[in-house]
Amino acid sequence: MIFTRFMLLLAALLALPSRAVATHIAPSLVAESLSPAAGSQVTLAFAMRPTPGWHGYWKNPGDAGVETRVAWSAPAGLQFGALRYPVPQTLLISGLMNYVYERDYAELVTLTVPKGLAAGTALPIGVKLDWLACNPQTCVPETATLTLRLTVGDGAAAPATRAQFDNWRAALPRPLAAAAQFQVAGGRLRLALPLPASAHIDRPYFFPLTDGAIDYAAPQTVGRDGDRLVIETAAKAGATPARIEGVVRLAPGTGVSFAATAGRVAAAPAIAAADEQGSAGGGTPSFLLALAGAILGGLLLNIMPCVFPILSLKAISLARSGESERHARIEAIAYTAGVVLVCLALGGVLLALRQAGDTAGWAFQLQNPRMIAGLMLLMLAIGLNLAGLFELPVIAAGGGLAAGGGASGAFWTGALAAFIATPCSGPFMGVALGAALLLPAAAALAIFAGLGLGLAIPFLALGFVPALRRLLPRPGAWMDTVRRILAVPMLLTALGLAWILGRQAGVDGMTLGLGAALLLALGLWWTGRRQGRLANRVWWPTAPALAGAAALIAIVSTAPAVVAQAAGNEPFSETRLAALRTEKRPVLLYFTADWCLTCKVNEKAAIERSEVAQAFAAHHVAVMVGDWTRGDPAITRFLAAHGRSGVPFYLFYPADGTPPRELPQVLTPGLLARLA
Repeated sequence: MIFTRFMLLLAALLALPSRAVATHIAPSLVAESLSPAAGSQVTLAFAMRPTPGWHGYWKNPGDAGVETRVAWSAPAGLQFGALRYPVPQTLLISGLMNYVYERDYAELVTLTVPKGLAAGTALPIGVKLDWLACNPQTCVPETATLTLRLTVGDGAAAPATRAQFDNWRAALPRPLAAAAQFQVAGGRLRLALPLPASAHIDRPYFFPLTDGAIDYAAPQTVGRDGDRLVIETAAKAGATPARIEGVVRLAPGTGVSFAATAGRVAAAPAIAAADEQGSAGGGTPSFLLALAGAILGGLLLNIMPCVFPILSLKAISLARSGESERHARIEAIAYTAGVVLVCLALGGVLLALRQAGDTAGWAFQLQNPRMIAGLMLLMLAIGLNLAGLFELPVIAAGGGLAAGGGASGAFWTGALAAFIATPCSGPFMGVALGAALLLPAAAALAIFAGLGLGLAIPFLALGFVPALRRLLPRPGAWMDTVRRILAVPMLLTALGLAWILGRQAGVDGMTLGLGAALLLALGLWWTGRRQGRLANRVWWPTAPALAGAAALIAIVSTAPAVVAQAAGNEPFSETRLAALRTEKRPVLLYFTADWCLTCKVNEKAAIERSEVAQAFAAHHVAVMVGDWTRGDPAITRFLAAHGRSGVPFYLFYPADGTPPRELPQVLTPGLLARLA
């Protein structure tokens, strides 16, 4: 009945006069270049501006709506491609799912200009555009006749216009090179896309271009199984498609287009459920699974090199105290509170950054060289304290924290353990934290709290289970020996952080960080000497040392980051490519994306192999990489100029300056080595 009523309503709407005034969505026809060259292609755009509260429709409008229709009038020889639509949004109204655009959007068309036209030839273009504009209460069919005058020229484009078209192109779905599969069984449709496990997804959703394949309003469940993204939803009654085309949104405004063939598709562990609005909203089973994974992942973090020394220090402190059971429980609760609150704080900041449009991930704070340098100094101070170089209560944020007693010491030790655990990644954590980024804020924070709880479980158990505490060795001189031994992993951690600092900020940044470490070590050594003499105000040498170290860290934070790359491995730039060709250097140019499984397989199985690197080095082959993960406009234009609309794409430029050779999409080490 709903479908019948809808069809009657749509027929009535379409029967309205086609000269309806376009007042709810304002269209304009724009060309990227007003002077396209003969024999070239130029992109045209229908820039659509909906009035607040109104929306237009995607190519497949869903349960309701109509796609945009165009009728061109232009000189003979001009060829107009199909409309290309940006990744849509979802809108559920009265149980009907609509695929819509509620904000400004652009539908793009590729115009091919015939060869042989003389410069200055006028190309007047007209188009009759029809679309449907709706709000939640009513729909209005709208129409407009738009005109544009092009002149054959050199193809130049104004920088502002080029930038605008780059933004519009970035909103288009990118074609997925690898084959997808689907299976219809038991009234359910299961779709599997090859997508690297490392690819970032945020509120994924399947928009079918093949009409009648799925129940549009049914919830969609998203699962991960290694390098497969599996989406399951209700199939349309009686649907038996042989092929399904569509778009999968990977994140708001970003997606991939694909064509899937029928096959067998195994289920995958669910990580999120997309509700009728297209938002990620995990059901109870998915949430509980993610929470269990976070707790277990946090528990396993305790055996990681970045956390175990801190836990050991606190266990030694508990063994040394030998106090009441009440005291042990208070310390355990305080330690847990410190861990959980830091995990919640980091999770909250991460969610806020992502809500603001950032692509930050777990351990985001360690992407800042200044934070890395500060953490390196903290690990150094703890290591020197454990080694017996000094005993300074004022270092309450470092070694004194980790070895200190009482509820306050336990709390800050837990906070420290949680903070330095963020760069670690153990089993079960990846899926759990990936799910947290797809869940509503409250559920996501619960996942982060679960991670902290898992991290705190060992010390929590020591505090509340007397039998476990009785397994700890009795206090004695051995504790000082163990303390000295535990200084080694802390100092190694500081060394590892120095290496990370070098990766982030280059040799200059690492040198500044090591200089800060030297200043701090001298200050702490001087303090230790004064402690040995029982001098007054023994701590004062630390103050200028900390000030000098902080000044050097501030310089690190403003130093330009230098990312280390393999010899000859450079980011894509047409200017740099031209320079390499002028130098008569052979060049391997390849384009990749994090969501492209074929790309990642080729990189690991062929491009990054040692024999290939040796062959390239011997023949001075430059390797240039174009990362199209987020639809870089310069790469999009380059691909389009070579007749390609997706990745992977591999070109080899010989040293003799001859045209480049296009390589197959499946590479082998032997093929690449022979190129050199």
